[in-house]
Amino acid sequence: MEIVYQLVTSFISSALFGFIFNSPIRQLARCGFVGMSGWLAYYVCIELGLDVIPATLIAAFLVTVLSQLFAKLYKTPIIIFSVAGIIPLVPGGLAYDAMRHVVEDQYDTAVQLGVKAFMISGAIAIGLIFSEVINQIIRRTAR
Repeated sequence: MEIVYQLVTSFISSALFGFIFNSPIRQLARCGFVGMSGWLAYYVCIELGLDVIPATLIAAFLVTVLSQLFAKLYKTPIIIFSVAGIIPLVPGGLAYDAMRHVVEDQYDTAVQLGVKAFMISGAIAIGLIFSEVINQIIRRTAR
């Protein structure tokens, strides 16, 4: 039952971030679907025993693939789907905990959490770029 709650909340958060970023109203459900799919991929990878960083990389890759597909299908910019879809993967809570530990003078824990948040953010960026590079290679070879 926990997975259902996580999927619903990831859908809602992605759709609402799409709303905040002024995505067209008719695209909000698709933004939510992209975010929910990314979170589902992340959740499944974690349940299969993968570490957080590779799981985030795989989920970010999936978010970008879906964003590219929806952008082509609905003739809209890819950024509408990718920005809203990546929101559930952003390590905001981890970064907050790192800063909290800095304030509490627990620097060893703060550095560990900060590095982990940085690596997760890097995995998101690499997943987004990797998918785009593969898409460009496929397009060039198709011509």
